[in-house]
Amino acid sequence: MVSSRQTALAGADFDTWLSTLQVRWSPAQIEVVRHAYALGGEPELAVADLLADLRVDCEVVAAALLHEPVAAGQIEPVRVEREFGPAVARLVDGIAKLDAIGELHQSGQHAGHQLESLRKMLLAMAQDVRVVLIKLAMRLHELRQFGQHPAAEQCRIAQETLDIFTPLANRLGIGRIKWEMEDLALRYLEPPVYKQIATALDQRRADRESYIHRVVEELRDRLRRVGIRAEVSGRVKHIYGIWRKMQLKKLSFEQIFDVRAVRVMVDTVNDCYAALGVVHACWNHIHQEFDDYIAHPKPNGYQSLHTAVVGPEGRALEVQIRTFAMHQNA
Repeated sequence: MVSSRQTALAGADFDTWLSTLQVRWSPAQIEVVRHAYALGGEPELAVADLLADLRVDCEVVAAALLHEPVAAGQIEPVRVEREFGPAVARLVDGIAKLDAIGELHQSGQHAGHQLESLRKMLLAMAQDVRVVLIKLAMRLHELRQFGQHPAAEQCRIAQETLDIFTPLANRLGIGRIKWEMEDLALRYLEPPVYKQIATALDQRRADRESYIHRVVEELRDRLRRVGIRAEVSGRVKHIYGIWRKMQLKKLSFEQIFDVRAVRVMVDTVNDCYAALGVVHACWNHIHQEFDDYIAHPKPNGYQSLHTAVVGPEGRALEVQIRTFAMHQNA
């Protein structure tokens, strides 16, 4: 699960890393980050890279680079404030305060409402939500380096990730960090299951991507013909999501319809139902696999139409249909 970018980052110097970024920092902002990198003893850039990829400001990246040296007593907090200003100093201090959340979680088993209290406490302790972003990036980096931990520690951190950190990532709308953390946590909590699903997905990856591309093009064309303005895209189900669905619905991997999935986004609610009609006119829908979360939203407010159909070549796939506004709120 290590990407070519992660591999390239290993041992990269600051200027090499900077040249790969898509962010547009001013020369003064670059110098803030460069100074944090140098003062921090040239730490690994993986966490900083994750944050830069989220398009955060230079203060957040600087704070992430300074956190460990400050925590280790190599740099005095007063020096951080003097050389980087109060905003960066507050971020560094906020990260240290959030470290206590792991100790609270280790105190024993927690019921759902207690876990929610811990999450709320974490958000309340972070006066600046950017502190939580830094903590999430740090946790993802830790999970990526998990092979260095003893097995018992791997399981503890993986469970803590699912209990505390992935719900926070979801709440902040950072899907890509949430999905990767979930997959990595499952890898250490349920190794045989993870390997089984990962192998099945990998064996079919090229075929699945080609198939989804054909479905997307066909559906896009059908919607265009009836005058529905729509954005149609393929969606890859991540490993943890597949496992959760298998657990909740007592299904085998072969019975999971949304391993192959398409998302349709339109302007209005009326367009959602019109698009649903187009989908069902194209392919036979699987009756027991239809959910109208527009008429009946989930408790968290989530809205979308979910349908499963027998698509081209007799393959089952899921189609989600929602407005652009619903997608922003999802």
